[in-house]
Amino acid sequence: MPKAYWGEIKDPVHGYVYITEAEKKIIDTYPMQRLRRLRQLAGSEYVYPGANHTRFEHSLGVMFLTGQVLENPKISQAVSDEEVDMCRLSALLHDCGHGPFSHVFEHILTKNLNKTHEDLTSWIIENSETADNLAKMGYNPQEVAGLAVGKLHKKNRAFLDQIISSAVDVDKQDFIVRDTYHTGAEYGFIDVYRLIHALDLLGENLAVELGALSALEAFIIARIESFKSIYFHRVGRAAQIMLATAMDKANNELGLTTFKTPEEYLALDDYTVWTALKKCKASNEIINKLENRRILKCAYERTFYEKDALASNLFGQESYRLQIQSEIAKEANVELDTVIIDVPTVPSVPYHHAVLMEPTEIPVFTRNPTGEKKLQRLSESSKIFETLKGFMNILRVYTNQTNRTQVEKATAKVLGQIPSATKISF
Repeated sequence: MPKAYWGEIKDPVHGYVYITEAEKKIIDTYPMQRLRRLRQLAGSEYVYPGANHTRFEHSLGVMFLTGQVLENPKISQAVSDEEVDMCRLSALLHDCGHGPFSHVFEHILTKNLNKTHEDLTSWIIENSETADNLAKMGYNPQEVAGLAVGKLHKKNRAFLDQIISSAVDVDKQDFIVRDTYHTGAEYGFIDVYRLIHALDLLGENLAVELGALSALEAFIIARIESFKSIYFHRVGRAAQIMLATAMDKANNELGLTTFKTPEEYLALDDYTVWTALKKCKASNEIINKLENRRILKCAYERTFYEKDALASNLFGQESYRLQIQSEIAKEANVELDTVIIDVPTVPSVPYHHAVLMEPTEIPVFTRNPTGEKKLQRLSESSKIFETLKGFMNILRVYTNQTNRTQVEKATAKVLGQIPSATKISF
């Protein structure tokens, strides 16, 4: 149990989460309380009615799992009490830079400011009331801000960053379990605690003992299945595209990216921005459609894998997408802005950096009878990982209900007939 124990919070995923006095002080600040008004999976509620959980409870879960990692005997002996406390606080604050509708807001942040929510997380921790609170407790706000986004880069302490930001970090462990719980789309059980207890240090880096290979493979499969069934579900994604478009259209009038202080940015949440979009002439038609569940329709879908990475990457380029959109619109004889090409590599996709399987190795090791650790290549030990680690991309073309048939035919002509194996049900 943490020192200076204050009390416990009941979490539906992890049970009782015990917090310290210091953690309570940070939880009660405005940057943290605002997370109650940012849904974790904005848009997914159109598919899964239970998907109304927030960044607030996810942040508590990441703090809890960070504590679990640091209590692992193989890691606890390498960290001081001060590092444990700072890691938990950094994990708690890791998402405080998210904008309204979470990852959907990333689109206009990147487009207009060339920033990500991680940049804003560091900015808020260093420049808001959070910095004052941390300083009073004896922490360096810059260090907490760095660690919160996995960029502390402390000499010989790389594993501290990797707990919160790596291929098997506690952020992913929490959101996959939490998101599948709230959506009900539980495609694969993940034994988070088995993974956590299989962690160890190889030099200054985190690695997973191969004895937990089954748990690691389940984690990899769950990421891919969650991506397909939750994060990139065609209907949830359609709602997110509509939200991103509404914010794009309204940005000049509402000044969503003209904030100058953390306080101005923190005033933006799901409630305030939805209300503003509804009142704004440039965006109110889209919000009216969302309120009446008149959502964009998917007219075409194709899945590309590693061998098609070139095609996938091409569609990630805006100029190329616009060219193809123009060809489809012309062939279908419809307005250009009624045709939308969507792939996971566009900036507004949820979990763009966290869900697609990166073609990288997860560090794993074996232990010989004397206890010596030997680094292994996961792809040599796991055929599942070797098969699934490659690049995967889904290409979709959306339009409105009226144009659906002609856009489907036009897209098939422009991009080639869709193979029957990748047909989707409507």
